[in-house]
Amino acid sequence: MSYYSAAGHGKPGSGKRRIRELLTQSDNRFCADCGSPDPKWASANIGVFICLKCCGVHRSLGTHISKVLSVTLDEWSDEEVDSMIEIGGNASANSIYEAFIPDRFSKPGPDATHDQRMRFIRSKYELQEFLKPSLRITSTKVTSTKSSSSSSSYLSSSLSKKFIDSFRTNPSSQQPQLEGMVEFIGLLKVTLKKGTNLAVRDMMTSDPYVKLTLGQQSVQSTVKKSNLNPVWNEELMLSVPHNYGSVKLQVFDYDTFSADDIMGEAGIDIQPLITSAMAFGDPEMFGDMQIGKWLKSHDNALIEDSSINIADGKVKQEVKIKLQNVESGELELEVEWLSLES
Repeated sequence: MSYYSAAGHGKPGSGKRRIRELLTQSDNRFCADCGSPDPKWASANIGVFICLKCCGVHRSLGTHISKVLSVTLDEWSDEEVDSMIEIGGNASANSIYEAFIPDRFSKPGPDATHDQRMRFIRSKYELQEFLKPSLRITSTKVTSTKSSSSSSSYLSSSLSKKFIDSFRTNPSSQQPQLEGMVEFIGLLKVTLKKGTNLAVRDMMTSDPYVKLTLGQQSVQSTVKKSNLNPVWNEELMLSVPHNYGSVKLQVFDYDTFSADDIMGEAGIDIQPLITSAMAFGDPEMFGDMQIGKWLKSHDNALIEDSSINIADGKVKQEVKIKLQNVESGELELEVEWLSLES
């Protein structure tokens, strides 16, 4: 799940440079917890970039849960940099830490109060309420008297390894699983590109954001203020269970003092993508080619046929949809399949 190589590892000043490179990734340009733009802080062991307000909450949790560092002011060890890069960024971490957010919880926005941030961040990281049960981590406090090797061991128990390894382990060798636990076959990386001619829900405009739901999981984009033709270029991650259905896409208008207004919806059939990807196996063994297609019909929201391609060793699908149950609006997405099966 890492997006950056370890080039320059060990050179003076290379750590901050590598962190700044990771920060330029589209999903890392917004706080992992509230969506505020231009975060300048990070939790080195969790692997997320966060804003100043959420940083204060993270610090209150203690370093045994979240080790907070400034992207620009603090010195980063090689282990801390490697941990951040291994996890891969905010989208990768949130696809795990926010996998099962219940309806009673609402993710805080940039204007959230300190109490709202505190409740959500504690539930997300300290209590691990939104995490798959088999991935919950028991942390041990790391004191200042710990050796550097102990600190390295602490960081090396990063979530990404535990998460990926849990899928690749032979199920017969595991302990009996909790009743009702969902196992996953892969990840969907959805790049939300842009919206066009979205519906007006305020006086003359709207503050749109997109919510994706698959099974019990929901993820949402950042809010675009006063924009009917928003450009997101934002990555959202969803885990795909064995018995998957369609992805439910909804667009909402963010309201500060009342319930958010719906601005349209659509279903995304992911079966053609997954079936095509599994039929070809490892995409890195093939050159660029089309391997499938989701056809436009009166039963779906497609504007045009959606081709499924292998490109640069990855299975991707371009999707253009017309929002349903609304007067106007279109969205452009790119969906990428990431297999977790060995």
